[in-house]
Amino acid sequence: MTDTRRRVKVYTLNEDRQWDDRGTGHVSSGYVERLKGMSLLVRAESDGSLLLESKINPNTAYQKQQDTLIVWSEAENYDLALSFQEKAGCDEIWEKICQVQGKDPSVDITQDLVDESEEERFDDMSSPGLELPSCELSRLEEIAELVASSLPSPLRREKLALALENEGYIKKLLELFHVCEDLENIEGLHHLYEIIKGIFLLNRTALFEVMFSEECIMDVIGCLEYDPALSQPRKHREFLTKTAKFKEVIPISDPELKQKIHQTYRVQYIQDMVLPTPSVFEENMLSTLHSFIFFNKVEIVGMLQEDEKFLTDLFAQLTDEATDEEKRQELVNFLKEFCAFSQTLQPQNRDAFFKTLSNMGILPALEVILGMDDTQVRSAATDIFSYLVEYNPSMVREFVMQEAQQNDDDILLINLIIEHMICDTDPELGGAVQLMGLLRTLVDPENMLATANKTEKTEFLGFFYKHCMHVLTAPLLANTTEDKPSKDDFQTAQLLALVLELLTFCVEHHTYHIKNYIINKDILRRVLVLMASKHAFLALCALRFKRKIIGLKDEFYNRYIMKSFLFEPVVKAFLNNGSRYNLMNSAIIEMFEFIRVEDIKSLTAHVIENYWKALEDVDYVQTFKGLKLRFEQQRERQDNPKLDSMRSILRNHRYRRDARTLEDEEEMWFNTDEDDMEDGEAVVSPSDKTKNDDDIMDPISKFMERKKLKESEEKEVLLKTNLSGRQSPSFKLSLSSGTKTNLTSQSPAANLPGSPGSPGSPGSPGSPGSIPKNTSQTAAITTKGGLVGLVDYPDDDEDDDEDEDKEDTLPLSKKAKFES
Repeated sequence: MTDTRRRVKVYTLNEDRQWDDRGTGHVSSGYVERLKGMSLLVRAESDGSLLLESKINPNTAYQKQQDTLIVWSEAENYDLALSFQEKAGCDEIWEKICQVQGKDPSVDITQDLVDESEEERFDDMSSPGLELPSCELSRLEEIAELVASSLPSPLRREKLALALENEGYIKKLLELFHVCEDLENIEGLHHLYEIIKGIFLLNRTALFEVMFSEECIMDVIGCLEYDPALSQPRKHREFLTKTAKFKEVIPISDPELKQKIHQTYRVQYIQDMVLPTPSVFEENMLSTLHSFIFFNKVEIVGMLQEDEKFLTDLFAQLTDEATDEEKRQELVNFLKEFCAFSQTLQPQNRDAFFKTLSNMGILPALEVILGMDDTQVRSAATDIFSYLVEYNPSMVREFVMQEAQQNDDDILLINLIIEHMICDTDPELGGAVQLMGLLRTLVDPENMLATANKTEKTEFLGFFYKHCMHVLTAPLLANTTEDKPSKDDFQTAQLLALVLELLTFCVEHHTYHIKNYIINKDILRRVLVLMASKHAFLALCALRFKRKIIGLKDEFYNRYIMKSFLFEPVVKAFLNNGSRYNLMNSAIIEMFEFIRVEDIKSLTAHVIENYWKALEDVDYVQTFKGLKLRFEQQRERQDNPKLDSMRSILRNHRYRRDARTLEDEEEMWFNTDEDDMEDGEAVVSPSDKTKNDDDIMDPISKFMERKKLKESEEKEVLLKTNLSGRQSPSFKLSLSSGTKTNLTSQSPAANLPGSPGSPGSPGSPGSPGSIPKNTSQTAAITTKGGLVGLVDYPDDDEDDDEDEDKEDTLPLSKKAKFES
């Protein structure tokens, strides 16, 4: 269809009272069998799909606005609008609607907006029209009362609006306004305020078009200055004529466009500043005013887009070195305002808008502007850049990769953005935070495209790590050349925290790119220098970075951490934190707990072998003792290969259940009496040595008994641990001048091995590793390779007799150990 008369845009009103664009198409009217009546049909001009199919209901109120709009409600909360390209097409469809409803096409509304009560309908049938008082100074009070009394009734509002429109009443009222001002008739001006405010609440487009015309709008604003609730009138007209200046940074040749811009600014001012805040009941009465402003903005953006000469001149002057700074600032501010204006557009319109700007060369222009010294100009350019990144990050990525083939790294657009982030002079780093968010969007793989021929993620990340990453990490590397940060002021700490936040995001979302960069540049070691910062938030950022790396469970990272002994800064920070129960304490413990729970064997061995002496007395959590236990289990497996064969027997036995149970059984098995296991012997108790070696059932049944006993024991230990709490960690730290760190108890009797009050002493009933006086089960202590393993089985009073019998059957070597 090529008939432009029928070309329309379909809009629906959303919950926020904003119009959503549903698409552009061509409208027609015809009989639809399914709907049993004449209907409006709109088919999309792109693919011919049906955008709208709406039956022309005889009782629906259709409104014609601004000569090119038809608005109606299909349900209580579902408003529709057709915006025509040409007035002739709107008139044609309006005639069809009026024909179906039996109305005269000269009217602007076909039905009453809301059904009124039967009494109102009966009363109004006797007075077919509303007769207005003559527009005289002496009758202003009567007119104000008439307007106020008509607002509650939809039918009376409609009749009042028609009367005002047909008699040209608004212009007569504005003439009276001049008389009242000349005579300083304050009472008359107060009445005019109430009358004009009431006319706004009539919500009629035809009346708005009169009130917002060039000759009337300033007088309307004048009437609204005299609010009876205020002791002195406002000075809105003075502000609009003297303070607010209209600047044409590029001359606008189209007088219609210029008039539309003036009108929209003034109407927006009336809505935001002049009219009082509407009550809950009045809010919906101003919906037509919102629509008026919205469609004006759409029209302005469209007219500017179509004016190629205007946009060409704009970008030419922006990038021209001869343009003076004041002029360039005005141009950038206009472009920023233009982009902000476009945010009210619907997605289809916004796509066309940014495509136009892209074709005109907005990104090269921004690159030139960002390279300038003027802070205000750069700030406005940053805002424009943020609109582009939010709209289409792929477009920005494609541009920076293309320019990398022609320009040096220093003048690349993305490096300019990073430099502005690093050099932000704001003490709160407001601009840096905004720029960091934009960089995060650009390096986020989630919004990168993949096509059959190329992958944007691979290409862009390769470019970013080659040309940009060194600029991003420069402040970090410059500040971490020693054992502690060379600059540790608040602003530097904030900046480094932003850089670390972005690097942590890269660790999580990028794969080999960030891994190669961290390992080759030794980034983690430099980051951990920041653990010594006096600013806790920066130290926690550094710890979070390492925690994210450990969370990947990548052996390449793990080997790098072990080779460079990168747990040392963390352990040092933990010890320096002392007994304080704070975020640093919890975060470090959580990291070690993750290593224990996930059973990262290489890191477990590294921590215990190198840092156990510093951590062994931390007993207010079981994390470090749990790590030691994991380590000992690993050593047992290495030293006794036959344990692995027994494990395989158990794995294949009919008692096997699911994988999780199997892991528990393995752990229980390796926690049982280790003295029963000598090199070259089967794992059986002494009383079973005379039995058949092929009989495997007896050791399994003993294993199951031990497992049950171990489970009950763990519940007791857990209960005691929970009851003891963490209110006051019972140790303090003293860092000596040597390399060894001593942990001493806060209790005066802490150094006495048997003191009952010391939490870590063997005599304390609830501490891990303690042996109660009445030991109910055998505890095996083995020494292998200089490592001491201790497995404790607390007593049950009800099993005392059984335990005494068992003690008689113990081997002599084991009795000697307990007696000693």
